[in-house]
Amino acid sequence: MTIEENVSLKNLNTFGVAASARWFADITTEEHLKELFADKHLTSLPRLVLGGGSNVLFTGDFDGLVIHINIKGVQHRSEGDHIYVSAGGGEVWNDLVNYCVKHQFAGMENLSLIPGSVGASPVQNIGAYGVELMDIFHSCRAFEIASGEMITFTREQCKFSYRDSIFKSAYKGRYIITEVTFKLSRIFKPNVSYGAIQQELDKRGIKVPGIKDVSDVVSHIRVSKLPDPGMIGNAGSFFKNPIIPVAKFIQLQSNFPDIVNYPAGEGFIKLAAGWMIEQCGWKGKASGNTGTWKNQALVLVNHGNATGNEILNFSSQIIDSVRSKFDVTLEREVNII
Repeated sequence: MTIEENVSLKNLNTFGVAASARWFADITTEEHLKELFADKHLTSLPRLVLGGGSNVLFTGDFDGLVIHINIKGVQHRSEGDHIYVSAGGGEVWNDLVNYCVKHQFAGMENLSLIPGSVGASPVQNIGAYGVELMDIFHSCRAFEIASGEMITFTREQCKFSYRDSIFKSAYKGRYIITEVTFKLSRIFKPNVSYGAIQQELDKRGIKVPGIKDVSDVVSHIRVSKLPDPGMIGNAGSFFKNPIIPVAKFIQLQSNFPDIVNYPAGEGFIKLAAGWMIEQCGWKGKASGNTGTWKNQALVLVNHGNATGNEILNFSSQIIDSVRSKFDVTLEREVNII
C-alpha cells in the first residue's frame, strides 16, 4: 500500500467536480486497512472514506486523508433455493447486479443501474422501483477503526430505514465496510408494480417477465430519465423523497389533488420529490454551470465547470422553493464534503 500526496479527485466523484486530497490511500485488501490504521500520524488526520464517489459533492479540497475502498471479488454459495452472494466493497454496484442477473439469482434486478460501489450500498440503504437494499441484505464485514478488528453485522444490527442505516447515524465514521453478503433466491417473483415497469413490459409484449426482462426494463427507464455520469456530471437523485404523516398528506392533497405519492408504512406517505420540484418550475432549468436534468428534476447536473459550492447553492434555492409552495422540507441525499 502506498500513500500519495495531492491527488485529484475529479475522476473519483461522479459530479466531476474539481477537488483534491492532501493524502490518498488506495485500499485493495482488508490488510491494507489494518496497515493504514496502525500509522497513528495518518489516522490523526481528518479522513474521508470514498467508494465510487456517486453520492458525494465536494465543495472544496479535502485537507486530510482520503481512503479509497477498492476491494474486489464476487463469490456465491447455495442453500436450497437461497443464494448467498458476497462482494468486495470496491465492486461496482451494477457489475454485481449484472452478475446476479446472468446467474439467474433473483432479488437485485430492480436495483439495476444504480451508480456507486457495493461497500457504500448499505450505508444509505439504496433503493429503486419498489425494492430497497434491506430487502436482500444478509450481512456485511466492516473494519472497526477504534480496535482494528473485523466485525460482522447482521441485517437487524444495521437498523435500516428509508435511505438510512446505523452506519449513517449512530456508527457514522466508526466502521469501513469491506464486504457485503446478499440473500437472493432461485425462485423469481417479479416486482413490477412500482413506477413504469409494468407499462414498459406491456409495451414490449412481455406477459411473463424473467429476471433479465425486469433488469432490462429498469435500466431502460433509468437511462431515459437519468443522465450518464460519463457524459454529464451528476450524482443521481440529489434529494430524498420525503415521508410525511397521513394527516399532513390529506391536507396537501386537498390543495394539490395530483400530488404523486406512495405508501410508506402505517400512518405515513412518501411523496415524489421530483414531482414537487417540477411543479415549482425547476425541471430542466440551468443556472450558470449547474442545473436540473431535462428529464428528471430530482437530478442536479454539472454542465461543465460547476464548483461544488455552485451546485450546493442551487440545491438550496430548490429546497426553499419547495418549502414555500408545499410546506415540505426536502433533505439532500448526497453527502456534502
